[in-house]
Amino acid sequence: MKMRNMLKPSPLSFFLRMAAYLAALTTALAAGFIIIYILIKGIPYLSMDLFALRYTSDNVSMMPALINTVTMIIMALLIAVPAGLGAAVYMTEYAARGSRLVKAVGVTAETLAGIPSIIFGLFGYMFFLTALKWGYSVMAGACTLAMMILPLMIRTAQEALMAVPDAYREGSFGLGAGRLRTVFRVVLPSAAPGILAGVILSVGRIAGETAALLYTSGTVAKIPANLMESGRTLAVHMYVLSSEGLYINQAYATAVVLLLLVICINAFSSMAAGKMSKGKA
Repeated sequence: MKMRNMLKPSPLSFFLRMAAYLAALTTALAAGFIIIYILIKGIPYLSMDLFALRYTSDNVSMMPALINTVTMIIMALLIAVPAGLGAAVYMTEYAARGSRLVKAVGVTAETLAGIPSIIFGLFGYMFFLTALKWGYSVMAGACTLAMMILPLMIRTAQEALMAVPDAYREGSFGLGAGRLRTVFRVVLPSAAPGILAGVILSVGRIAGETAALLYTSGTVAKIPANLMESGRTLAVHMYVLSSEGLYINQAYATAVVLLLLVICINAFSSMAAGKMSKGKA
């Protein structure tokens, strides 16, 4: 009798389970509604003119913005991922766990992650455009976005590294491997799926960012000849079209392309993470 009472779920656990199911269902329905709404509103207005290499007021081409978006994602990740991963490796593998430095960096990263993007944009404007005199440029925008995603990369990489069992490290040390070899041959491959999850989140934030880029990369609708020239991304392009009020349909079509771009990048990253996990197993 006592065993049956112990196995019987309590009202609190049942309520928490239902709340979790409701939250998951609400999230799935909201995401599905947004995706379906964008596809319905945007797909009918997709045309070859929107993919012309040169933007004009007649074709309102998004191709320059698409190329600039991919460039911005690659540049921001090239800056933020090595820096964030290096900081996470040092705090997890070299610094004493629970030290003041680790705690200070953790608090700082969490604080920076909660700062609105427009604040980063204002800082990027004052530092890159005013102090360094870069002007509105892709480089200024990429550096600003790298600062925005750096706290996210540090926290996700640190959590992924801490999730690797200490037995892996001890086994590697027992076989005579040094700390550096252990980090690169044992710890990082085991933490790769978690690190890629941080990269996926960073890509989503970069692709959808608007406020910070308005202050740094500008809104010029062309493919820049070099990284020190201005260029708009798909999110900025969509914002400009909708704010003008003349190209609302083209803005929805741009939203479709942006959505598909983010889905494709996330799917590719997820496939890479899955293959790494299978290879590790």
